[in-house]
Amino acid sequence: MHIAITGNIGAGKTTLAEKLAQHYGWEVYYEAVDGNPYLAPFYGDMPKWSFHLQIYFLNSRFEQVLNIKNQEEKTIIQDRTIYEDAYIFAQNLYETGHLNETDFNTYQSLFNTIMNAISPPDLMIYLKADIPKLVSQIKMRGRDYEQSIDPEYLRSLNGLYAKFTDQYNHGKLIEVDVNDLDFVGKEEDFKTITRLIEKNINLGTQLKI
Repeated sequence: MHIAITGNIGAGKTTLAEKLAQHYGWEVYYEAVDGNPYLAPFYGDMPKWSFHLQIYFLNSRFEQVLNIKNQEEKTIIQDRTIYEDAYIFAQNLYETGHLNETDFNTYQSLFNTIMNAISPPDLMIYLKADIPKLVSQIKMRGRDYEQSIDPEYLRSLNGLYAKFTDQYNHGKLIEVDVNDLDFVGKEEDFKTITRLIEKNINLGTQLKI
């Protein structure tokens, strides 16, 4: 199976992916953050590096999905999805003027072509978190280039995530509000998530907690 975790910067996607992989014996496909040559420059100059960064992430995610498709004997959990690249991050950069119309249209054309070659995850898990939670966890993990992220940038992304998840019709999706959950420190909070996954692993419904 292909399980994917979606959510804003600092929502806890990587941590949850690792815990679920350990719990169920799944394999993790991480987001291309380490070694990404555009990420740190992007936060210093978004208009200059937006297109470069989005193309880098799109290519990386496409490569991951193709690899997942070729490993049908495994269950793989993916840290962030290709849908977020287009519907949230690229869209947000375009709406805020950091990505010009020509580059945005080129990006969208490439994304639409890729969509014809891939299948959606069997299950998508959306980690919903408000700005205080996101800011707190971004500070906690201590990536230097993330410390200057404007909370308004996170807020605009959250708005697009809400729209995306409300309209998502590519497959199964469950929403987990993590504002009051500590799935790392509290075993019962982690079990709340695993129970929800197990209830929905073969269902076509969308549930929220």
